[in-house]
Amino acid sequence: MHPVPGTCRGISRSFLLARAQAIITRQGKLSCMKYPIILSATVLLVLCALLAGCTSPTASELKPAETPVPTTVPTTVSTSVATVVATPDAVETLPAEQFVDLTLQKQRPDSSIHLLYNGGKGEVTVQNILIKVTLSNGKVVEQYMNDGNRKPRRGDELVIEGTRGTDQVQVFVTSAGKTYKVIDEPLVLSYL
Repeated sequence: MHPVPGTCRGISRSFLLARAQAIITRQGKLSCMKYPIILSATVLLVLCALLAGCTSPTASELKPAETPVPTTVPTTVSTSVATVVATPDAVETLPAEQFVDLTLQKQRPDSSIHLLYNGGKGEVTVQNILIKVTLSNGKVVEQYMNDGNRKPRRGDELVIEGTRGTDQVQVFVTSAGKTYKVIDEPLVLSYL
Protein backbone atom coordinates (compact mmCIF):
# COMPACT_ATOMS: atom_id res chain seq x y z
CA MET A 1 0.00 0.00 0.00
CA HIS A 2 1.34 3.41 -0.96
CA PRO A 3 1.06 6.37 1.38
CA VAL A 4 -1.46 8.97 0.40
CA PRO A 5 0.13 12.22 -0.87
CA GLY A 6 0.42 14.70 2.00
CA THR A 7 0.86 11.96 4.59
CA CYS A 8 3.94 10.34 6.09
CA ARG A 9 3.55 6.63 6.67
CA GLY A 10 -0.11 6.97 7.10
CA ILE A 11 -0.02 10.08 9.34
CA SER A 12 -1.67 13.13 7.92
CA ARG A 13 0.22 16.36 7.36
CA SER A 14 -2.26 18.35 9.46
CA PHE A 15 -1.70 15.99 12.40
CA LEU A 16 2.09 16.47 12.16
CA LEU A 17 1.74 20.25 11.97
CA ALA A 18 -0.58 20.32 14.98
CA ARG A 19 1.79 18.10 16.96
CA ALA A 20 4.84 20.23 16.07
CA GLN A 21 2.96 23.39 17.03
CA ALA A 22 2.01 21.87 20.39
CA ILE A 23 5.65 20.93 21.09
CA ILE A 24 6.89 24.41 20.14
CA THR A 25 4.23 26.05 22.32
CA ARG A 26 5.10 23.82 25.26
CA GLN A 27 8.85 24.53 24.89
CA GLY A 28 8.14 28.24 24.56
CA LYS A 29 6.30 28.20 27.90
CA LEU A 30 9.17 26.39 29.57
CA SER A 31 11.67 28.86 28.12
CA CYS A 32 9.57 31.81 29.25
CA MET A 33 9.56 30.40 32.76
CA LYS A 34 13.36 30.09 32.71
CA TYR A 35 13.99 33.76 31.77
CA PRO A 36 13.34 35.20 35.26
CA ILE A 37 15.55 32.53 36.83
CA ILE A 38 18.39 33.17 34.39
CA LEU A 39 18.00 36.95 34.73
CA SER A 40 18.02 36.86 38.54
CA ALA A 41 21.06 34.53 38.57
CA THR A 42 22.95 36.89 36.22
CA VAL A 43 22.08 39.95 38.34
CA LEU A 44 23.17 38.08 41.48
CA LEU A 45 26.54 37.13 39.93
CA VAL A 46 27.21 40.72 38.78
CA LEU A 47 26.27 42.05 42.22
CA CYS A 48 28.61 39.55 43.93
CA ALA A 49 31.47 40.54 41.59
CA LEU A 50 30.97 44.23 42.39
CA LEU A 51 30.80 43.64 46.14
CA ALA A 52 33.89 41.41 46.08
CA GLY A 53 35.90 44.17 44.40
CA CYS A 54 36.64 42.16 41.28
CA THR A 55 36.04 45.24 39.13
CA SER A 56 38.56 47.50 40.87
CA PRO A 57 41.64 48.66 38.90
CA THR A 58 44.91 46.79 39.24
CA ALA A 59 47.88 48.28 41.10
CA SER A 60 49.54 49.30 37.82
CA GLU A 61 46.51 51.44 36.92
CA LEU A 62 46.40 53.27 40.26
CA LYS A 63 47.84 56.77 40.26
CA PRO A 64 48.51 59.05 43.22
CA ALA A 65 45.95 61.78 43.75
CA GLU A 66 46.74 65.11 42.11
CA THR A 67 45.72 67.27 45.07
CA PRO A 68 45.76 65.26 48.31
CA VAL A 69 44.14 66.58 51.44
CA PRO A 70 46.77 67.58 54.02
CA THR A 71 46.70 65.69 57.28
CA THR A 72 46.67 67.62 60.49
CA VAL A 73 49.84 66.96 62.46
CA PRO A 74 50.73 69.02 65.50
CA THR A 75 53.66 71.38 64.91
CA THR A 76 56.57 70.98 67.27
CA VAL A 77 59.33 73.50 67.71
CA SER A 78 62.87 72.14 67.87
CA THR A 79 62.93 72.57 71.65
CA SER A 80 61.12 69.22 72.11
CA VAL A 81 63.23 66.51 73.68
CA ALA A 82 60.72 63.63 73.47
CA THR A 83 61.88 62.18 70.14
CA VAL A 84 65.50 62.68 69.22
CA VAL A 85 66.80 61.32 65.92
CA ALA A 86 70.48 61.47 65.10
CA THR A 87 70.56 63.26 61.75
CA PRO A 88 73.39 63.01 59.23
CA ASP A 89 75.10 66.14 57.87
CA ALA A 90 75.37 65.26 54.16
CA VAL A 91 72.57 64.37 51.74
CA GLU A 92 72.49 60.61 51.14
CA THR A 93 70.73 58.46 48.58
CA LEU A 94 68.54 55.70 49.92
CA PRO A 95 69.57 52.18 48.84
CA ALA A 96 67.58 51.02 45.80
CA GLU A 97 65.54 48.49 47.77
CA GLN A 98 64.59 51.22 50.30
CA PHE A 99 63.74 53.98 47.77
CA VAL A 100 60.66 56.11 48.46
CA ASP A 101 59.32 59.08 46.52
CA LEU A 102 58.89 62.42 48.30
CA THR A 103 57.55 65.62 46.74
CA LEU A 104 58.55 68.94 48.31
CA GLN A 105 56.89 72.21 47.27
CA LYS A 106 56.37 75.75 48.44
CA GLN A 107 52.91 76.86 47.42
CA ARG A 108 51.47 80.21 46.59
CA PRO A 109 49.82 82.40 47.82
CA ASP A 110 50.31 81.45 51.47
CA SER A 111 53.98 80.29 51.21
CA SER A 112 53.09 76.97 52.86
CA ILE A 113 55.63 74.17 52.56
CA HIS A 114 54.20 70.77 51.56
CA LEU A 115 55.98 67.42 51.85
CA LEU A 116 54.03 64.60 50.17
CA TYR A 117 54.93 60.95 50.70
CA ASN A 118 54.21 58.91 47.55
CA GLY A 119 55.50 55.54 48.76
CA GLY A 120 57.84 53.43 46.66
CA LYS A 121 59.78 50.19 46.60
CA GLY A 122 61.03 50.63 50.17
CA GLU A 123 57.83 51.84 51.80
CA VAL A 124 57.63 48.71 53.97
CA THR A 125 60.97 49.56 55.60
CA VAL A 126 60.22 53.26 56.25
CA GLN A 127 59.73 53.89 59.94
CA ASN A 128 59.61 57.68 60.10
CA ILE A 129 59.99 60.85 58.04
CA LEU A 130 61.14 64.12 59.61
CA ILE A 131 61.00 67.55 57.99
CA LYS A 132 63.10 70.31 59.54
CA VAL A 133 62.52 73.84 58.23
CA THR A 134 64.65 76.85 59.09
CA LEU A 135 62.45 79.80 58.21
CA SER A 136 63.86 83.05 56.85
CA ASN A 137 62.95 84.73 60.18
CA GLY A 138 65.28 82.29 62.05
CA LYS A 139 62.56 80.09 63.56
CA VAL A 140 63.17 76.31 63.30
CA VAL A 141 60.15 73.99 62.87
CA GLU A 142 60.23 70.17 62.93
CA GLN A 143 57.42 67.74 62.11
CA TYR A 144 57.33 63.96 62.01
CA MET A 145 55.14 62.15 59.53
CA ASN A 146 54.26 59.31 61.85
CA ASP A 147 52.06 60.08 64.82
CA GLY A 148 53.62 57.47 67.11
CA ASN A 149 50.86 54.96 66.28
CA ARG A 150 51.66 54.02 62.70
CA LYS A 151 54.27 54.25 59.96
CA PRO A 152 53.90 56.83 57.17
CA ARG A 153 51.46 55.76 54.46
CA ARG A 154 51.21 56.62 50.78
CA GLY A 155 49.48 59.97 50.39
CA ASP A 156 50.47 61.32 53.83
CA GLU A 157 51.39 64.99 53.74
CA LEU A 158 53.06 67.44 56.11
CA VAL A 159 52.23 71.13 55.80
CA ILE A 160 54.34 73.82 57.48
CA GLU A 161 53.61 77.52 57.40
CA GLY A 162 56.51 79.06 55.50
CA THR A 163 57.61 82.63 54.88
CA ARG A 164 57.76 84.75 51.73
CA GLY A 165 61.56 84.64 51.97
CA THR A 166 63.95 81.73 51.42
CA ASP A 167 63.26 78.83 53.79
CA GLN A 168 65.87 76.05 54.20
CA VAL A 169 64.28 72.58 54.23
CA GLN A 170 65.87 69.30 55.33
CA VAL A 171 64.07 65.97 55.06
CA PHE A 172 65.22 62.85 56.93
CA VAL A 173 63.93 59.32 56.27
CA THR A 174 64.44 56.57 58.85
CA SER A 175 64.41 53.28 56.97
CA ALA A 176 65.45 49.86 58.24
CA GLY A 177 66.80 51.39 61.44
CA LYS A 178 69.08 53.96 59.76
CA THR A 179 68.38 57.68 59.20
CA TYR A 180 69.19 59.27 55.84
CA LYS A 181 69.15 62.96 54.93
CA VAL A 182 67.43 62.81 51.53
CA ILE A 183 66.65 66.51 50.91
CA ASP A 184 68.51 69.68 51.92
CA GLU A 185 67.51 72.65 49.79
CA PRO A 186 66.34 76.23 49.99
CA LEU A 187 62.72 76.86 48.98
CA VAL A 188 61.77 80.15 47.35
CA LEU A 189 58.40 81.18 45.97
CA SER A 190 58.42 81.18 42.20
CA TYR A 191 56.44 84.00 40.64
CA LEU A 192 56.19 82.51 37.15
